[in-house]
Amino acid sequence: APQYVIERIGQIAGPDAIYTSGVGQHQMWASQYWTFRHPYTWINSGGLGTMGFSVPAAIGAKVGRPDRMVWAIDGDGCFQMTAQELVTAAAERIPVKIAILNNAYLGMVRQWQEMFYEERYSEVYLSPDLPDYVKWAEAMGCVAFRVEHPDDIQPTIDKANAIDDRPVVIEFRTDSSEKVYPMVAAGQSNSDVQVPEFQRSPEQAGQKERPQ
Repeated sequence: APQYVIERIGQIAGPDAIYTSGVGQHQMWASQYWTFRHPYTWINSGGLGTMGFSVPAAIGAKVGRPDRMVWAIDGDGCFQMTAQELVTAAAERIPVKIAILNNAYLGMVRQWQEMFYEERYSEVYLSPDLPDYVKWAEAMGCVAFRVEHPDDIQPTIDKANAIDDRPVVIEFRTDSSEKVYPMVAAGQSNSDVQVPEFQRSPEQAGQKERPQ
């Protein structure tokens, strides 16, 4: 699960690391599953919607604090926006760590279309295999890994953390059906918040998600 990947990265890298994110489901999960204990260790663009933020933000953070480990969490859609910045990171030997949660979708948009627009999916599917993120990262001078099994998550994170002379990219294959909660539909108030089924009150359990 993507939540587990994010949680393990945070547990292994520790509270002194600096974390950045792009925009989308992974941004929300990172806020929920990483434990932040120090100021200036969580860098994201808030609600500005700047897809592609995490990679250049991570590079800047590492240049500013070369003594800190820096991890960027990204979605496959976000990564394609600014991945080319890793060429600079590789050329300048800036050892950032990039985790790509590859669910083959623009996940946040897909979730909205599923929950509020009766699964009328439009322009959200991305191929799980195109581009090949491992080959792409290697072509830019990075070390790259692909994780497709839960047992490989921790060993691969450990390998990435041990590399300190160039960028590292890890592609984690994740389930496209995973959703991020809580959710508030457009035009609704916080009293109408959507939560997972196991957290719903009896009143909420009888309500059907529908377009607003």
